[in-house]
Amino acid sequence: MLSLSNSIEKMLRIALKRVCLEVVEDSDIVGLSLDPQLVTASKKEFGDFQANCALSLAKPLKKPPREIAFAIVEKLQRDDSFLDLCEPPSIAGPGFINIRLRTKCLISEFIDRLEDKRLGVPFVESKESDKPIPSVIIDFSSPNIAKEMHVGHLRSTIIGDSIARVLEFRGYSVLRLNHVGDWGTQFGMLITHLKEVAPNALEKVNAIDLGDLVAFYREAKQRFDNDLAFQKASRDEVVKLQSGNSLSLKAWKLLCDQSRKEFQKIYDLLDINLTERGESFYNSYLQGVIDDLNDSGLLVLDDGAKCVFLQGVTGKDGKPLPVIVQKSDGGFNYSTTDLAAIRYRFSSPPDGDGASSVIYVTDAGQADHFLGVFQVAQRANWIPPDAHVEHVPFGLVQGEDGKKLKTRSGDTVRLRDLLEQAVTRAEIDLRERLKNEGRDEDEPFIKNVSQTVGLAAVKYADLSQNRITNYQFSFDKMLSLQGNTAPYLLYALVRISGIYRKGGASTLPVTQIQFTEPQEWNLLRDLLKFDEVIFVVENELLPNRLCNYLFELSQAFNRFYDQVPVLKAQDPQRSSRLALCRLTADTLSQGMGLLGIPTLERM
Repeated sequence: MLSLSNSIEKMLRIALKRVCLEVVEDSDIVGLSLDPQLVTASKKEFGDFQANCALSLAKPLKKPPREIAFAIVEKLQRDDSFLDLCEPPSIAGPGFINIRLRTKCLISEFIDRLEDKRLGVPFVESKESDKPIPSVIIDFSSPNIAKEMHVGHLRSTIIGDSIARVLEFRGYSVLRLNHVGDWGTQFGMLITHLKEVAPNALEKVNAIDLGDLVAFYREAKQRFDNDLAFQKASRDEVVKLQSGNSLSLKAWKLLCDQSRKEFQKIYDLLDINLTERGESFYNSYLQGVIDDLNDSGLLVLDDGAKCVFLQGVTGKDGKPLPVIVQKSDGGFNYSTTDLAAIRYRFSSPPDGDGASSVIYVTDAGQADHFLGVFQVAQRANWIPPDAHVEHVPFGLVQGEDGKKLKTRSGDTVRLRDLLEQAVTRAEIDLRERLKNEGRDEDEPFIKNVSQTVGLAAVKYADLSQNRITNYQFSFDKMLSLQGNTAPYLLYALVRISGIYRKGGASTLPVTQIQFTEPQEWNLLRDLLKFDEVIFVVENELLPNRLCNYLFELSQAFNRFYDQVPVLKAQDPQRSSRLALCRLTADTLSQGMGLLGIPTLERM
């Protein structure tokens, strides 16, 4: 109902200004807030919207808020365009203005949604007509080469994917970047170890797989920590790699290619699309970062290292903290690479991406890092005045004991193992349910439903939580057919779609749709909130807002269907109620698609 609320807000602003002009001089109105403070009504019995502006104006206008509210309502009741949309407003409490839409207005909006594949969600528009649609870069997933993806990568991957889907749906030009860790000193020790332990890997295709690489990494790290000769050889190897030695580059490429294949298996399983642009991409831009910072006067030499000292960020000693961009030995670090990335992403083509917004989806532990990087980039004027950069943090995945999720041996949980276990558990549950129901289904059906439900359960369990907080991982809870879970929503959608199909095609013109029961109106109002929810997710970057809406919508449908006859009703009630079923199914399907969750025709 966003378009309706926008219209009502404009009418409220006009009424509010007229009320204020009766109390203050025209020249004084500039200092007053003319924000109607229009929000969705806290309870359905209060109406559809609530304007709270009378309370904030009581002091500057030196009048009781109820008196101001009455004056605003009096102006609104003289506005024919307002009364065409809304019933006469009422006043509650100290001065809240309750606004209820007319039934004809709700039905008209409902009919529009039935005929709109976008369900009332408009495409984003450029703030200036002569400028292109805003382009957004979302940096997410970002595993490290030669290491397997773990449960921490799950959060970044599916949160980033969902945000990307919502922004793409709104019409933004979205670039999904996978900033993989494919460069740095760790490759020196890994290449050195590979040359010594598995020289044939450099001669044969697919001589090793990621499992081997992970073991190689651990062995190489242990040698690096304990063997001084190996340390020197590894550092020499880094120099060779950075100088373009052909054999070193071949080994590096092999490591990256092998890792990339394993990563892609996970992305294919989760239906994630990404453009890989690793740390190595920015290698040639690192010196430019140093030169720019030096030219701008931000660079400071401190104990041989080149730094930028942050403003307003101090250590325990009260002194400003530095962002080191070049170490005393001349090497670069993560901060340098991230600064080079920001500089490139905001630069105009062909020297950059020309982004209007860049979003980083990483764990909350990197908040301080990005705080420093963003400040340096701002002070270096690499972020245009009308551009935006944001860190989207997320908390830890915990076990049911409230501790960081790990295997029994204490290792980090591999993402591949976690997803396989989810699918296996979903299959066990499905086979048991089919047995209890006496249903005989073929193996392709069982495998498809098990994989869809298992992966959806893992995704939804994560996305339904406020990303900022930690959450406890529980297969039993996430695979349940009860509560706010993916299986519950998938089953609800299957059920609703089945009801609509069973009802058959309606011959009733949409202009004859009518509702008489409160359950119908409650469901209709919830359906019309879809566009508002999408705007909230777009602005707050919180996918759990969409999850909560879909769960509450499915509950509203269940109340409607349990209390109001649908298939046994006579027209026009039957066709009108089937239309509610159809729009509910369409809304659930679209919403789940924006979460990256595929739907099923049968379960």
